Amino acid sequence: MPDPSVRKRLAARGLRIQQERSGRPISVFRSASGWAVAGSEKPGARSFRIGTLGGVRDWIETTLGISADVAYRITATVVILVVLIIGRWLVARWMSRKITDPDLIFRARKGATYGATILFVLGITWIWLPFFDDLGTFLGLLSAGLAIALADVFLDLAGWLFIMFRRPFKVGDRIEIADTAGDVIDIRAFRFTLMEIRSWVDADQSTGRIVHIPNGYLFKHPTANFTEGFFHIWHELPVLVTFESDWAAAERMMREVLEPLAVGEEEIRRQQRAASEARDYLISFKEMRPTVYVSTRDSGVLLTGRLLVAARTRRGVEDQFWREMLTRIEADPTVELAYPTARAVLQDPIEVVRTEGVDRRTEGERP
Repeated sequence: MPDPSVRKRLAARGLRIQQERSGRPISVFRSASGWAVAGSEKPGARSFRIGTLGGVRDWIETTLGISADVAYRITATVVILVVLIIGRWLVARWMSRKITDPDLIFRARKGATYGATILFVLGITWIWLPFFDDLGTFLGLLSAGLAIALADVFLDLAGWLFIMFRRPFKVGDRIEIADTAGDVIDIRAFRFTLMEIRSWVDADQSTGRIVHIPNGYLFKHPTANFTEGFFHIWHELPVLVTFESDWAAAERMMREVLEPLAVGEEEIRRQQRAASEARDYLISFKEMRPTVYVSTRDSGVLLTGRLLVAARTRRGVEDQFWREMLTRIEADPTVELAYPTARAVLQDPIEVVRTEGVDRRTEGERP
């Protein structure tokens, strides 16, 4: 513990500096709860008592050589931060014991984190706001500097506010943004996190990678949500058969295979109404049943099946379709799958006659 006379000299030096900066007289007096500083703030502003957190304050004051008022404010800031961290940890532990639903636990933890952050910002504002004499000038200069130096950071914060209030997506949704698709597994103040799909995987299935995307991307790139409001998406399955095949029989075959894979029309109508009422989205599809479209390509007749599937079942539906379709094509000799081929057509073909080991060509032969 430093000598009392040293402490007094350091405190006096800090008070003189504070008085020169504020332009108002500063005095120290003893109250029932300890020593206090008067005159260091604007008229009507509160004074901070010195001595409540004596040990920590004295160490900061003597080590850094700063005034007692600033030392008290630093100490109070540190104490508030530690208390909020411990409080957030205790709340999260209590919720883990009382709540069994993993999704609810995740959301409760995020809520506790946001609440602690808000309380910390309010606390340091309450502590440090009276310290600045010319608040308007200070905030103006600070805002201008931060706007230039931290433009991307503020953009990410704006994106986070947009996510919280406008709700373009939430945890659990499947989205695509900036050529990256995946399931949202976390949303934070500066970025959101996806469990990636596609990439080198030739389907809408997970790659196992976790991708972090800045929230500011919401203002720079279009965002596609696979599951918001309406939980089904259109999927197309092309089948190419030869020109010699009975394409009408192939079409009937496809309709029979697609029918059991389709989502019920009543379920789709119900989700359409719910989406339109809940989010002001006018979602309306006239044709709900699976359908087949016919066109031609260089190698044959293209039959394209189109049906509504759940957003996360595209690969499973495609697997079932092709297993059943290949079985039926194998059993039907009138339908053959097409593939790129080349055909040679000869005009005035040459007939070769072999006589006693000598080849003789018929009329019309070319030398």
